[in-house]
Amino acid sequence: MKYPSRVKIVDVGPRDGLQNEKAQVPAAVKIELVHRLQDAGLTEIEVTSFVSPKWVPQMADAAEVMAGITRKPGVRYSVLTPNMKGFEAAVLSKPDEIVVFAAASEAFSQRNINCSIAESIERFRPVAEAARAQNIYVRGAISCAVGCPYEGEIAPERVAMVARLLKGIGVQHIGVADTIGVGTPVKVQRAMEAALQHYDINDVSGHFHDTYGQALGNTLVCLQMGIWQYDASSAGLGGCPYAKGATGNVATEDVVYLLHGMGIETGIDLDKLIDAGKFISDYLERKPNSRAATALLNKRAG
Repeated sequence: MKYPSRVKIVDVGPRDGLQNEKAQVPAAVKIELVHRLQDAGLTEIEVTSFVSPKWVPQMADAAEVMAGITRKPGVRYSVLTPNMKGFEAAVLSKPDEIVVFAAASEAFSQRNINCSIAESIERFRPVAEAARAQNIYVRGAISCAVGCPYEGEIAPERVAMVARLLKGIGVQHIGVADTIGVGTPVKVQRAMEAALQHYDINDVSGHFHDTYGQALGNTLVCLQMGIWQYDASSAGLGGCPYAKGATGNVATEDVVYLLHGMGIETGIDLDKLIDAGKFISDYLERKPNSRAATALLNKRAG
């Protein structure tokens, strides 16, 4: 079986990982996390989200965080922009990439952003056009690509439909996201195959939550398909708001440990990555939610 020789990881910890934290994390701590991640060799970091502070108070300091980062050559800094208002605020901070998101579930779309899938994508049309006019890369995420907390299982045809609509408005790359972590390898493979009907294999990535402990298995099946780009979150930051007590994004440390053990290059220094995850976990007063980090930190202590 031929696996990719190199994998690119987007660390979404500073944005997706921290956005559900109840206690406000100061901008200085978020900036330090970004600096530690880039020092560990991450070249793609999802930094923050330009959303209404009323809905996501944790991201109210988006402009301050972006302004405070010491940018490193060769690193791409991305931000989430849900609408034109968000994009107009985001563009002042000079992101390299913006992220828009659409659900593969009608019920999730209605409950999350109060509109249908098709309406949500039309909202992103001017955002994608404005970004591309300013030479800012446009990445899209398809949330609930295999399962939804309201609808249950999601048919691959829905993923194909959303991929087609996103392609139609000029989104250059899509992430297939198992938002609630219910996916298993066969289901994830079908969702990926659906996305690949409309996007080249070099323009598709996997975004897996580890709610049921399936994220690494789902990553492995995608590696077997030749998918070489993945989102992950340092220290496994980020809960799942729809599954009480569940873990959120797969930990970057666990994905890197898997890849390095398979002889796949990432450009990431695992020890420095573990230090970055420990830094933010210490601030949050809890242990890193990463099996690899826990094992290696115990080894260090021993």
